[in-house]
Amino acid sequence: MNQDLSIVALIMHASLAVQLVIAALLTVSLASWSVIFSKLISLSRIKQGNEDFEQEFWSGKNLNELYTAVNGKTGGAPLERIFASGMREFLKLRERRVVEPTALLDGSRRAMRASFQREMDTMESNLSFLASVGSVSPYVGLFGTIWGIMHAFVGLSNVQQVTLATVAPGIAEALVATAIGLFAAIPAVLAYNRFARQIDRSAITLESFIEEFSNILQRNATLPAQPAGPAR
Repeated sequence: MNQDLSIVALIMHASLAVQLVIAALLTVSLASWSVIFSKLISLSRIKQGNEDFEQEFWSGKNLNELYTAVNGKTGGAPLERIFASGMREFLKLRERRVVEPTALLDGSRRAMRASFQREMDTMESNLSFLASVGSVSPYVGLFGTIWGIMHAFVGLSNVQQVTLATVAPGIAEALVATAIGLFAAIPAVLAYNRFARQIDRSAITLESFIEEFSNILQRNATLPAQPAGPAR
């Protein structure tokens, strides 16, 4: 008699423990795909926003006008917030009559570094979840497989004659858990590696901007305070 060995049928006939493992893996897989799509969109926006701001920054626009445009802006690019934090600290120190160039530059750099760390924390959010899914899911699936095979062999203990037809369904049911574990793990690992590379490139962009903007502020630190703010 032919047996239904489709994936759905195998899951429906699996033991309760295997079904719970499969349900957990499917839930985690859906969550990881949600994170993947969210990260794809957010990192793409970050990259485009940084490129747009860099183009505007190096276009020769007055830094004070640029600061006014980005200060307090919501939803801006990381470069905008780093620039705003450095510029804000520089102007505050100037208002307090701090004239020591080293103090001006160090204050601005500390402010930009703090902003840089906040931006990195935001970009790296949920990456640990993808890493956990990629590393743990295969083992969870393997646990379901081992449990299912044990359950299948226990069920065969009362069978007079064991044939391939009697063994195959139980083992197939158990192997489904490993397959779903890999289904959850592989996209998470690939996405994690891709996002990690993108974040590393963004970090290099942000650090390079901090150094370049620090050079501009250093040239202005020795100049007397002006209402128009620092020049290039």
